[in-house]
Amino acid sequence: MAVDTTAETKAVARYIRMSPHKVRRVLDQIRGRSYRDALIILEFMPYRSCEPVLKVLRSAVANAENNFGLNPVSLVISEAYADQGPTLRRYRPRAQGRAYQIRKPTCHITIAVAPESQDD
Repeated sequence: MAVDTTAETKAVARYIRMSPHKVRRVLDQIRGRSYRDALIILEFMPYRSCEPVLKVLRSAVANAENNFGLNPVSLVISEAYADQGPTLRRYRPRAQGRAYQIRKPTCHITIAVAPESQDD
């Protein structure tokens, strides 16, 4: 099977119960890096958002491997972004019969991997 050099493979995790702002600080660190480097960075970063990002990254690489026959070692993260999902609204009782709204944000994480370009 011929390897398609323009093949970009995506994976999306939707409705992750985490603020997109907090996920973006992790995605900014791995964007443009090789798969191997990204795995090492995600493994040792102290943030809770690394876990779903790592899961999406592994899924994107598995998609590239199975659908296009690409070698995981040659893959680079071409796109990585977190969009805002629907916000869960909860209410907490406060003094004098008031209700205080608590917003629980969700996000959609998208990661795309592509083979490393040879013209560098």
